[in-house]
Amino acid sequence: MPSPYQKPWLSYQDQIKLLQSRGMTVNDESAAKAFLQHLNYYRFSGYGLAFETQRHQFQDSVTFEQVRDAYRFDQTLRDVITEALEIVEIDSRTAIAYHFGETHGPFGHTHAKNFSSRFEHPEWLTVVRRETKRSKELFVTHFKANYQEYPNLPVWVATELMSFGSLSRMYEGMHKENQREIAHRYGRQTQVWASWLHHLNYVRNLCAHHARLWDRVWSIKPQLPHGKAWRNQDILPGNNRLFITLLILNTIMKRCPAIETFRQEWKSRIETLISNPPAAIDPFQKMGLPDTWKTHPLWMGSAS
Repeated sequence: MPSPYQKPWLSYQDQIKLLQSRGMTVNDESAAKAFLQHLNYYRFSGYGLAFETQRHQFQDSVTFEQVRDAYRFDQTLRDVITEALEIVEIDSRTAIAYHFGETHGPFGHTHAKNFSSRFEHPEWLTVVRRETKRSKELFVTHFKANYQEYPNLPVWVATELMSFGSLSRMYEGMHKENQREIAHRYGRQTQVWASWLHHLNYVRNLCAHHARLWDRVWSIKPQLPHGKAWRNQDILPGNNRLFITLLILNTIMKRCPAIETFRQEWKSRIETLISNPPAAIDPFQKMGLPDTWKTHPLWMGSAS
């Protein structure tokens, strides 16, 4: 039986006292108060979890500044990952619009027959039309004023408006032969590519809500392709932490020649950032990074 919530509201000074009672050293209480006035205590305390030896007990000598720096590390990490997600999202929209439009024409996505019988097409199309009606883009206003198909848009227009989640569901619902045409661009099997889109949409949503990434255990895990580089647990411990997402982003971007310069710069920025991790216990393990992560064949580009 759930119990009533009885935790009281705490002033900034009481928040600091609570942290100190749990073993945190606060060297500059004035600076700590200023930071907590900017960053909600509840969000800040989430970054403290990586510094605890047991619940509500910090490891020896942990300082407020170290937890603050973990937040700043994660903030930068989130920004860099968001940049790569934008690249992947735009490329995926283009591939889906191009191949689906080529096969089924401008309004093929409005017909259930062009999708798997298991796909909940009416519900998906309702969401896509709702997203179209919410849009204030000038090209939508122009289409509405000039063409009778509105709120249906040509697939190469609709894919620019629909959410990444709707795009991911669209791909998952396609017939296998259509999925294969798109997945081929990324060198993946259809099931794996559908899983990757689903996972990346999840990570994108975490980024959009400024959620903690660096030590998170993923709730929506990507499917691993066949192949030694993906399946060898000595060099890839699992698929539920940050490293798998970095490998996926790097692998996808390698299949997009137009952004190769960006990919190389992005990879360098990730390496520089992660070389100075938060001062928590086992920070690399918390990110799912093996000791030799920089020479991992998927990160180096020597495997796919």
